[in-house]
Amino acid sequence: MNQVMVVTGGSRGIGAATSLLASRRGYAVCINYRSDADAAERLRARIVAEGGAAIAVQADVGVEADVLRLFATVDAELGPVTALVNNVGILETQGKLVDMSAERFQRVFTTNVVSCLLCSREAVKRMSTLSGGRGGGIVNVGSGASRHGAGGVYVDYAASKGAIDVLTLGLSKEVGAEGIRVNCVRPGIIYTDIHASGGDPDRVDKLAATVPMQRGGQPEEIAETILWLLGPQSSYVSGALVDAGGAR
Repeated sequence: MNQVMVVTGGSRGIGAATSLLASRRGYAVCINYRSDADAAERLRARIVAEGGAAIAVQADVGVEADVLRLFATVDAELGPVTALVNNVGILETQGKLVDMSAERFQRVFTTNVVSCLLCSREAVKRMSTLSGGRGGGIVNVGSGASRHGAGGVYVDYAASKGAIDVLTLGLSKEVGAEGIRVNCVRPGIIYTDIHASGGDPDRVDKLAATVPMQRGGQPEEIAETILWLLGPQSSYVSGALVDAGGAR
């Protein structure tokens, strides 16, 4: 039977690398995006050109109605989801907590946390063996920031990623008997566009020397970790927080 994966924020960075690798590993992939339709369509076309199956679905996964539409579309076009990668995430301009607005907190936590809760809920409904599903896996993309706190830079982002750690632990216990494994990968400094959102597009190069491996990571390296956590090689791994940050 088909393996069907939903990747939130799947059109670029870690999400795009995961979508492409998943297709090459035999998954039918839903590339979720919020606004960059061109990037999503280019990735979808590339996957199809390689012989894979993919759809691109616009949805703001911090909005419940959009999440319901997203999963209904996947049901209709690909089949019930068997793998969910909660990858979408944002950060905002670097700064200190005293200078941050309530509106910023709302944006960051809605995108980074509420989206994971909503998408995980819909995935569990479809995967759970108690509901007639065939099981599956969820991987949450956290951050090494949940360990060091990102003080003076984006403590709100770090706090949101700390919530993802706790969600991973709690949900893994809640659905473990229903054929669903839930894990989290916590990337370190990775070459993606997210750093530009914080006003520091060269952040990875600036911090590379602080990493014991003396380099930043590539999205493809995180994608490999995600696919391992979803695959049979990790069949007894659930509730794990896997650091992928070059020992930083």
